[in-house]
Amino acid sequence: MSKLELLRSLNTNLSIFDIDDEEFLPFGRIVEEYDFTSYLTYMNETDIPKEGNVYMASISEMEQQAPSEIIKENFYGGMDIQVGYCNGVNSTLNGLEYHKSSEINVACTDMVLLLGQVQDIVENTFKSNIVTGFFVPKGKAVELYATTLHFAPCKVQDKGFKTIVILPKGTNEPLKEGLERKSKEDQLLFMKNKWLLAHPDREVLMEKGAHPGISGENTEIFYKL
Repeated sequence: MSKLELLRSLNTNLSIFDIDDEEFLPFGRIVEEYDFTSYLTYMNETDIPKEGNVYMASISEMEQQAPSEIIKENFYGGMDIQVGYCNGVNSTLNGLEYHKSSEINVACTDMVLLLGQVQDIVENTFKSNIVTGFFVPKGKAVELYATTLHFAPCKVQDKGFKTIVILPKGTNEPLKEGLERKSKEDQLLFMKNKWLLAHPDREVLMEKGAHPGISGENTEIFYKL
């Protein structure tokens, strides 16, 4: 039984696809035009925390390596970028975010992404039962479109997951103090270039003032018999 088949058998309440499947097309695409070897080498030296996740938005050593310059000039059309990573032992949805830009994820381990679409947010709420899972094999890179709701990956092995995260420079930095919120969408603006809907069960996000915008179960990925 393949890992994807095992995941499907253990998570019958959730649709899980491979990134090669056509179901991934509305959410993103596989990125094959860049050589991420130097990033992956750096990631070999990073640790996975024993609890929770760690997100490092910008690692200068990674940003100085190939292929940062060509990603900046070609993929982001000359916009400054940040290259970092997210490592952890997460296995639940917890939240969904989106950016007004695409994001590149490079899987340093096998992992599952739980994805939705901005178009399915109604009155600042997203129903967790319409989230879709996608298995991303180690070494594969994906572009997640600006309209794709996503958050930290879910592990599919006991030791956890590692993923490289590439975004426009400044994403996820603190917002300007005293920001005036004028629209419904403004209520979701959590950090720079980051609109976030959190599951109410995720207390750490609630304590930081995240909008409790996910209704239903806090979807969990099971990965072993």
